[in-house]
Amino acid sequence: MSTLSSAKPGHAGSGTDAAHRRRVLLASLVGSALEWYDFYLYSTAAALVFNKIIFPSSDATASLLASFGALAVGYFVRPLGGIVFGRLGDLVGRKRVLVITLLVMGASTVGMALLPTYRQVGVLAPVLLVLLRAVQGLGAGAEYGGAAILTAEFSDSRRRGLFGAAPSVGVYLGILLASGAFALATRLPQEQFLSWGWRVPFAASVLVIGAALVIRLRLTESPAFEAAQERAETAEVSPVREVVRTEWKAGLVVFGLQTAQNVVAYLNLTFLAAYLSDTLKRDSSTGPFAVTVGTAVTAVSLCLFARLTDLIGRKPVALGGCVFSALFVFPYFWIIDHADTSLPVVLAVVVSMGIGVGCMFAPQAAYYSELFTARSRFTGLSLYREASGAVTGGLTPLIAVALVSATGGSSWGVCLFVLAACLIGGLAVALGPETRGRDLSTTTVEALRASTGTFR
Repeated sequence: MSTLSSAKPGHAGSGTDAAHRRRVLLASLVGSALEWYDFYLYSTAAALVFNKIIFPSSDATASLLASFGALAVGYFVRPLGGIVFGRLGDLVGRKRVLVITLLVMGASTVGMALLPTYRQVGVLAPVLLVLLRAVQGLGAGAEYGGAAILTAEFSDSRRRGLFGAAPSVGVYLGILLASGAFALATRLPQEQFLSWGWRVPFAASVLVIGAALVIRLRLTESPAFEAAQERAETAEVSPVREVVRTEWKAGLVVFGLQTAQNVVAYLNLTFLAAYLSDTLKRDSSTGPFAVTVGTAVTAVSLCLFARLTDLIGRKPVALGGCVFSALFVFPYFWIIDHADTSLPVVLAVVVSMGIGVGCMFAPQAAYYSELFTARSRFTGLSLYREASGAVTGGLTPLIAVALVSATGGSSWGVCLFVLAACLIGGLAVALGPETRGRDLSTTTVEALRASTGTFR
């Protein structure tokens, strides 16, 4: 049976269903946009602001490492958020959890806008920042996973890849808004930017919170979740135990592909700004501007690659992104290292993100959802995705900075790091199953595998 027919037999494709599906897509897009607006604000501030006003030091590299260390805290906490909120999502429903995570993330981000500096309160400043970052990470640990699952479970199996692009596009819209806000803020004189200019984008997230909350409160529960709940199967199992015991192979696919995508994405989104300004001594606005253009292009390419997964499968597109990113990393750094204007930097970022990250990220909402059964999908997706994020998303900027420092300012060490990550991702996808067309209402691994490609 299809996911829609599981909830409302005989009414799939009705005007009411279509209208609600649009609300689900909008809710997923806006919620993911808020998550990554918040998260990328912090990533950019870690590279350009917090290393100067929260973690000041006479050693610029030490300050930057401390700032990126606080950035990593949010990623270390995200698996815990994935377990806690993912389990709730599998037991009490997707919608309720997505409302909670929205409020948790939004409140922590607004709190960052009010942070005192190290000069004002001393060591209390970094302590408060790390606490807020940890709270932000808890909420973010289930936000994308929940939005991806809700979208996938409401969509037609033949267009699940395209519909599943909504939360992915939301991610890049959020990054686009955040990078654009910081690109504008960095136009201020340095003193004003470090004093109050950086705070404005953080405070503005309250507007997105309000819009996303209104949309999410109007949603109904996922049909696949309701179908499993009617059979009382969500109450008979522990989602965490089930995921670790019977669905660990699916988890390894998620972990591997997420590793490759995280490393390439954060190379562009977080490390690049610091590399350009601190190592290459370029203007501090070059990085945010390049990312702004790159995210705009990626938001479009995600839709194209997501639709391609509906036509040829999830695996070829994801594997293509891993291979492309591995081949492009050395040319990427050669262009950036030798660029005498911002244009080559922008083009390198556009290609790396638009093609490499786009291919790896586009299939994920559908692909990851199709890897797990209905009774443990939220837990499995969030747990393994965020575990990878803790290892790679949080540590990539730190590792990249350390590698550049260890090689005397050279980029070849970072290139090898990216190659290794893409190899892990490529192997995970190549050895994993094709999932296109699976029935998301199934509650056993055997039934899920048997439904591959049926498109019912």
